[in-house]
Amino acid sequence: MTFPGATSLTVLDVYDWIAPDGLRGGSAHVHLASAEGYVVLDGAGRLQTLGARGYAESGLGPGDCLWFTPGIIHRLVNDGGLRLLVVMANAGLPEAGDAVLTFPPEILADPATYARAAALPPDGAAGDGAAGDGALAGDGALADAARRRRDLAIEGFLVLRDAGPEALAGFFAAAVRLVAGRVPQWRERWQAGALATAAATGGQLDQLADGDAGYLAGGVLRRIARPSGPRRYGMCGLLTGYDPAAAVSP
Repeated sequence: MTFPGATSLTVLDVYDWIAPDGLRGGSAHVHLASAEGYVVLDGAGRLQTLGARGYAESGLGPGDCLWFTPGIIHRLVNDGGLRLLVVMANAGLPEAGDAVLTFPPEILADPATYARAAALPPDGAAGDGAAGDGALAGDGALADAARRRRDLAIEGFLVLRDAGPEALAGFFAAAVRLVAGRVPQWRERWQAGALATAAATGGQLDQLADGDAGYLAGGVLRRIARPSGPRRYGMCGLLTGYDPAAAVSP
């Protein structure tokens, strides 16, 4: 069972920790195979981005909706109580680490060094800001580790921003090298999730074209109760994830 379109949904309370440049917010990172969308639920902030067209900053307020495709490096700045609903494409890929943090080049150059810098205790998961990171909020050591990781990503982000778009090629090449070994597993997740969902829609269209309404009798309604457990430390903030596996008939 997946959310519509094989997406994932997470409520994100963006970090209000002060970063090395004096701004409050989350880590900078890029997704390699999944688009991401933000719907602002509350508060105010900014989305800073780096891409082939250079650096940009977009204001965020309640009701705003922004999304971006793979290849857009992004950083959330929290100007006060920023809370988002995050929609991720290709559910399963972001959860499996479809993101690379903008660490300095010497860390990106070595997979083992990168893994240590990106991991959070106790389980070393390194999920996306819109996906579970495996580390439950509330532990001071975890918060310190998440903050150090964020600061390291901002350090590299500021260098990339100041260097201009021509510096992105090197970062992207390093990012691809870091994840190359995971691609076969990601392909399996994509085939079982987003591709299978699209194929099911194709089958429904075929039945509609044939005048066959039989599949409509199998329609279902599902509900997920508001999560009550501890939030998790993500790349961008504290995460409240909605797990389709927890869905029940209302």
